[in-house]
Amino acid sequence: MAPRICVMGAGPGGYVAAVRAAQQGAEVTLIEEEKPGGTCLNWGCIPSKVMISTAELWERCRRAADFGITLPGDMAVDMDRLMARKEKVIQDQIKGLHNLFDHHRIRYHNGTAKILKTGVTEVTLPDGPATAVAWDRLILATGSRPMDLPGLEVDGRRILSSNDALCLDRVPPSLLIVGGGVIGCEFAHIFGALGAKVTVVEALDRLLPLPSVDGACSKVLQREMKKRRMRCLTNRTVQSIREHPEGLRVVIGPSPFKNNPSSKDKAPEDITVDTVLVAVGRRPNTDGIGLEQTRVELDERGWVKSDDRMQTADSAIFAVGDVLGPDRVMLAHAASAEGLVAADNALGGDRRMDYQAVPGAIFTSPEVATVGLTETQAREVGHAVRSDEVLFRTLGKAQVIGDIAGQAKIVSETRTGQVLGVHIIGPHATELIAEGTLAVNKGLTVEDLAGTIHAHPTLAEIIGETALKAIDRPLHG
Repeated sequence: MAPRICVMGAGPGGYVAAVRAAQQGAEVTLIEEEKPGGTCLNWGCIPSKVMISTAELWERCRRAADFGITLPGDMAVDMDRLMARKEKVIQDQIKGLHNLFDHHRIRYHNGTAKILKTGVTEVTLPDGPATAVAWDRLILATGSRPMDLPGLEVDGRRILSSNDALCLDRVPPSLLIVGGGVIGCEFAHIFGALGAKVTVVEALDRLLPLPSVDGACSKVLQREMKKRRMRCLTNRTVQSIREHPEGLRVVIGPSPFKNNPSSKDKAPEDITVDTVLVAVGRRPNTDGIGLEQTRVELDERGWVKSDDRMQTADSAIFAVGDVLGPDRVMLAHAASAEGLVAADNALGGDRRMDYQAVPGAIFTSPEVATVGLTETQAREVGHAVRSDEVLFRTLGKAQVIGDIAGQAKIVSETRTGQVLGVHIIGPHATELIAEGTLAVNKGLTVEDLAGTIHAHPTLAEIIGETALKAIDRPLHG
């Protein structure tokens, strides 16, 4: 009899695990409470990038005269058509997923799943009775949802979550974004480009305060956001919000993470805005799914614990994706990679998940992309390193397209020249990081990159130029 695999959650981790298990001959049941594709397709990666594409086109149209084009008449943002396009893209992707499930003979249930005991999951369908699904191995991929902050409870009207921000029927005239991480900065780019007056409040000392993001990238991003007339308030937090006839009255005060704040840092600031977007993190979808009936262990914040085989403390249960929390990598492509590992191991394999070369892609303007170690991280783990940078403005292609802000940095081991990390901020950085990811994944050296012919004129030349600088033979950088 074919092994029975049940997957709870049809996001990029869950559906990939289901497909891989089905390809290996398993009898697969895939359960999703909402829509296939999970947060990424329905509330994250795809809809936000649809909006970012519109924002980028809008910005280029405003610069049309610089490229020798005169646009007649006044331009306007049509939010109804933008939302319609977003929904069409999502629905086309969902249709493709259903076709994928059918092709691999995956049994798909759109319903609420709850584990009754190890080996049995109950599915409650919206329009039918509960059904028991028996399994030999279970893969948890239930994901996460936006997190509230005390005093900043989302109401979906004036105080928004990231989900709400993807469904607006208007561009708010003024928008305060609480949180200067990836989600906050991407939405700042979207609504700033579409005409909102944007203020970003971040409790830490820089935008994108992630260990994986090079500090220089944060510095350049903040500079470019200021050029676009966005306010970026770091080392600050929102202390209170209250309704006011003119909008929302927001009091911004010092961050508890700031050491030895000055009098200026301590002084509160009152601003009035139309809308507030809370983008401060996510919480796990682990409550109410029956984990207490298993031996699965959770950490103090409710995230599932697993080893590098994606196996939990219950040997029959594996876990992938956002449900593992921020101690892993909460990215769609990382979830898919984890899904492949989990599916293989659930069917008797012995694969390990390697997080050393997971790229990060941040769709701000300019884009930010990272892979491997920052210079700080490399030194902390004992490497003797050097760090080399080249500006995009040195590239002919960057000048041609009119996007010259940013730089590429390669962090390499001094003795061997091995590439330890690549960090890019600039045009199409999220595409360019693929070469850096390959280099980190395969242990390539800066000599390998410098000896690779890069087509001219392209933005990809930035990697070749930076590698040449790293071997002390720069041509243009």
